[in-house]
Amino acid sequence: MNKQEPVQYSNPQQDTSSSASGKKDTTERFVYQDDEVMEKPFDWSQLKRLGVYLKPYSKQLLPIVILMMVLGTITRLAIPFIISQAIDKAIAPAAGDPSVRLLLIYAGVMLVLYLIQWGANTFRIRYTNIIGQRVIYDIRHDIFKHIQKLSFNFFDKRPAGSVLVRVTNDVNSLQDLFTNGVVNVLIDCVQLVGIMIILLSLNFKLGLAVMITVPLMFLVSTSLRKKIRRAWQDVRTKQSRLNAHLSESIQGIRVTQAFTQEKENIGFFDKMNTENRQSWNYASMTNQSFGPIIEVTGAIGAFILFFYGAHLIQSTEITVGLFVAFASYVGNFWEPINRLGQMYSQLLVAMASSERIFEFIDMKPIVDDKEQAENLDNIEGNIRFDNIVFEYEKGRPALKGISLDVHAGQSIAFVGHTGSGKSTMINLLCRFYDPVEGRVLIDGKDIRDIHLQSLRSQIGIVLQDTFIFSGTIRDNIRFGRLDATDEEVEIAAKAVNAHEFIAGLPDGYETEVQERGSVLSMGQRQLISFARALLADPRVLILDEATASIDTETELKIQEALKTLLFGRTSFIIAHRLSTIRHADNIVVMDHGRIMEQGNHDELMRHGGIYRGLIDAQFRFLSA
Repeated sequence: MNKQEPVQYSNPQQDTSSSASGKKDTTERFVYQDDEVMEKPFDWSQLKRLGVYLKPYSKQLLPIVILMMVLGTITRLAIPFIISQAIDKAIAPAAGDPSVRLLLIYAGVMLVLYLIQWGANTFRIRYTNIIGQRVIYDIRHDIFKHIQKLSFNFFDKRPAGSVLVRVTNDVNSLQDLFTNGVVNVLIDCVQLVGIMIILLSLNFKLGLAVMITVPLMFLVSTSLRKKIRRAWQDVRTKQSRLNAHLSESIQGIRVTQAFTQEKENIGFFDKMNTENRQSWNYASMTNQSFGPIIEVTGAIGAFILFFYGAHLIQSTEITVGLFVAFASYVGNFWEPINRLGQMYSQLLVAMASSERIFEFIDMKPIVDDKEQAENLDNIEGNIRFDNIVFEYEKGRPALKGISLDVHAGQSIAFVGHTGSGKSTMINLLCRFYDPVEGRVLIDGKDIRDIHLQSLRSQIGIVLQDTFIFSGTIRDNIRFGRLDATDEEVEIAAKAVNAHEFIAGLPDGYETEVQERGSVLSMGQRQLISFARALLADPRVLILDEATASIDTETELKIQEALKTLLFGRTSFIIAHRLSTIRHADNIVVMDHGRIMEQGNHDELMRHGGIYRGLIDAQFRFLSA
């Protein structure tokens, strides 16, 4: 697959907003590397990979499905032969009068065959649906489970809507393949082979004449395969981009309305919606090309059957009953071919989706556990950044040879201008990314030699833009430690002064909050995030602009609580407020990926460098 980096998104630490004065082609906003149309030839190994998902059910349900399939096919093939025998022996026998008794016997046999066919098909459909839904469940579970393991760089380059399409739409498009497609292909293939054998057995010359058009039909239809496959791949790409834009538009609706950009946003959506409709129409039109080919071929076969069959009847080489059976078998012959043509189109759609699904599943997380990784239990909290070099984009370093020692129990504050590398230090400590050069050590151990889950379970994080999940407030706090009791949840909330506002809500801790906690204020969401992190009782606590949206009175209460809560823990604080950082043991001043100064508040103020300038600027702003 041709891959292209996102046009708009680059370094997550940089401001990606475009100039308000310059016009920009917004159609480039959603050209993501996972949305390019795949150029690989049809890969039959994809079918093999999909077939692996059927294996767990091969001994349980497949034998029943195969038995019902064979039973239904045999009865279907037997019915035309019974009709021919009824015509030749009961309705218009070569010698003698018609036999009503014999006709009733043949009719009874046909009724039994139809009932068997109906029963077999009913059970087959029921069990294939069961298998199909279980397979779809397994595929969706696997892709979601794998996405949970992927590194941050994966999500940096893809909008949520694009990822959502893989888990929902692309998996759903495999549903027909597993519920009906696979079994129907087997049925149609068995039926075709059976009809060919019967036709050639009944009359070799007539059977060969009727089937002479089949190679021509396959020759013409083969030329459409690549075009159909590309068309459905393009449909998946357009749907992915449409969903990505829709997801972003919903999340950014406040910004859109605040800047009165509804008209432009609707226009952009309409353009993408039109492209999606046009790609679907083209794919559908190309897909339907199989039908006319089958119909024309069938018409030619019928023409040969009637003219050559009439000649054979006149020459007494075949009977009228045999001719009727021939006509019935020929009709049944083109029906499975038509379904196979449609199934091939369905298969192309499924392959386009499976390629996108397995593309995600095959992605290896850049940040992953080593084979010999060990668990990290009861750490002291000594941390060392050893000559760290890191870049989000190649050739654009965000950190340039950073070295920093942090002793257990110390509180470290990072200050500096936006883009100076403060959050990057935290990202590397949590191992959301790995450094290009250098090491991050905890208690003398390289964090790349530690299991990710073990490492991150020792670290608690409170972010400025905290995330609140749908559910109760109690569940959101308990997310820090799922086995915590209700009492422990409330103790954590009281420690960060969140209990008072929670208790004032109509349902208290059982109050339901919607996605991202829209019913709560920014400050309330941050207090819940504080309680969540503290409930986890981490050895290392990170506050990334965690008090930015809290009023001064609440911040004073939190500062009092933090004196006790941070005792004995190694803590990292990113903040611009003097009140948040002035009591830190070590304040690290960063600029353009380098450490420019470090020391406590009094030392840096006496030094009169960058830190003194930042503090003076803050006082001037507050007093203005």
